Amino acid sequence: MARCVAVIGAPGTGKSALVDRFCRLEGQSPPGAAPTPADPRVVGFNWSGEPWWAIDCPGSIEFLQESVNALTVADAVILCVSPDPAQAVLAAPYLRAVEAAGVPAILFINRMDEATARVRDIVAGLQDYANHVICLRQVPIREGDKVVGAVDLISERAWKYREGEPSALIALPPEIEEREHEARVELLEHLADFDDWLLEQIIEDREPEGGPVFGIAARVLAENRVIPCLIGSAGHGNGIVRLAKALRHEAPQVEALAARLAEGAGTKAPLMAATFHARHRRHVGRTIWLRALAEGVRPSVMLGGASLGSLVDAGSDRAGAVSEVPAGGLAAAVKSDHLPGAGLLTRDAALPPPDWSAPAAGQIACILAPVNERDDVKLSTALARIAADDRSVHVSQDPETGGQRVETQGPIHLRCLRETLAGVFGVETVEQPVPPVYRETITRRAEVHHRHRKQTGGAGQFADVKLTVEPNGRGAGFVFDEVVKGGAVPRNYIPAVGAGAEDATARGPLGFPVVDVRVTLTDGQHHSVDSSDMAFRIAGRAGVAEGLAQGVSVLLQPYHEVRFHVPSVFSGALVPVVSALKGQVLGFDRDPEAKGWDVFRALLPGSALGDLAGQLRSVTQGVGHFDHAFDHYQELYGKEAEKVSAERAEARAAH
Repeated sequence: MARCVAVIGAPGTGKSALVDRFCRLEGQSPPGAAPTPADPRVVGFNWSGEPWWAIDCPGSIEFLQESVNALTVADAVILCVSPDPAQAVLAAPYLRAVEAAGVPAILFINRMDEATARVRDIVAGLQDYANHVICLRQVPIREGDKVVGAVDLISERAWKYREGEPSALIALPPEIEEREHEARVELLEHLADFDDWLLEQIIEDREPEGGPVFGIAARVLAENRVIPCLIGSAGHGNGIVRLAKALRHEAPQVEALAARLAEGAGTKAPLMAATFHARHRRHVGRTIWLRALAEGVRPSVMLGGASLGSLVDAGSDRAGAVSEVPAGGLAAAVKSDHLPGAGLLTRDAALPPPDWSAPAAGQIACILAPVNERDDVKLSTALARIAADDRSVHVSQDPETGGQRVETQGPIHLRCLRETLAGVFGVETVEQPVPPVYRETITRRAEVHHRHRKQTGGAGQFADVKLTVEPNGRGAGFVFDEVVKGGAVPRNYIPAVGAGAEDATARGPLGFPVVDVRVTLTDGQHHSVDSSDMAFRIAGRAGVAEGLAQGVSVLLQPYHEVRFHVPSVFSGALVPVVSALKGQVLGFDRDPEAKGWDVFRALLPGSALGDLAGQLRSVTQGVGHFDHAFDHYQELYGKEAEKVSAERAEARAAH
């Protein structure tokens, strides 16, 4: 039965080097890099007579969704972190994702050969962002400032690193005995919180044997009670065997994963597989990566409600290489377009992925337009296909321009999307900024009298209306009313006047849609032959247009309530950012869903959203994200309003 581990972490923490070392444990050459920065690298290897799979996830925070998707199919996750306590915050988004997923996790402090800080300080920095207790399982052996080995706190064996060779077993150095004893006691106390026998041993001051303690450590990891922490250096091959042994003996099997996913999905039907990645490839089509959760996953079998297509090796492009996927194994499916890019599969249905894997809101937005206008339909189709597989891409039609509005997680994400459009779908694109959604309203009441009369032979057109056009409450929108008496305007024509009045608000004197106005029909005249719905609609539209021109227009800019999700250490840095963007701080609270995080709320003008992602990531070292929703419109005066109006006039003249 195959095992699977997801390897995640911030850029520069050595994830790929670690996966390469796993391959070399039994002499296997590691594969090359992933096709694009957005793709995970799926690697198969053997260890101690067992087949293993590692999903080497992209490091950029812009592709965090790929790490989240990988957590869906992993028996356990290795979170690689830096040996610098100051960079602990970079692991915060990944710790948050791991705890939300409920996947057993091992924390691996990589590049220990570069460490200058104490391991306890590194763990303390990481503990600030973890609800689970992080249990240190090893302590380093140092010669001066250099880490040359490690002591296992359960077996109390000391190992000295050797470059390019397995570590050598050595006697426990006397100078580390006190620190080792202190760390071991702390580890046992943490484990004793979940085991009565061990608690009894500690209370009675007995020294527990290593074998039972290893068993307890395996159980609490499988139950996702603690996060054990190991140390090493993937670049030099140090500590890799110990990490691999911990995975082999302590990580749960695929049955535990299938049971957890089924419980979360609320289904009683057996789960056969789960998908975690999809990619469109030129001349190949759509390829979906999946993990078998039970026996019987093979080509032509019913999976997800339809027949499964061909299967290829998950780590290569060798077509027809897989005749059946064993339970726990990974494969890539082609000619299986009915499968979701991320989801759970029974034989008869495709279920949505777990709720905790929901993607973050888009961080940057732009309008994508085809270089060749004939590719307009082709572009919309391609974007829909990409967004169906990459849930962190959000595509919609921009209400102002009618173009394809695309929201991604950052500039690298957007660049990869455009490369896919060009390289796979053959659609070259250009980026255009998303225009802010300005509106206008009036500040004065106006009374107008408009008569529409047209005679062209035969039945003519006649409608006479008297209207009051006045400001409405902010946010109240457009309201039409009538106080006509004596049948001056027949009841059947009044709705047409209202429709015409609303037509007039589509564009006001400043060139923007008009909001928050009240139009009242007070009087009028009609003709028994020449009056019609169309005539009164035209009269209503023209009359309101005159009233808007007399009502002294004012420009309105949108304000959004923005929620920043940031580690608490960065909350204070957001105040000057919001102030510089002419926003208003509303306050912040502890994030109830993640330890060490705040939800910082502010009101910002819509024109500030375009630059917000870059500024936020600048002050949060790239780990913060935000979402926003329209809140209200607010008057805009002075040179800024004049500039916006002038740009609108130029745009109208150009068209």
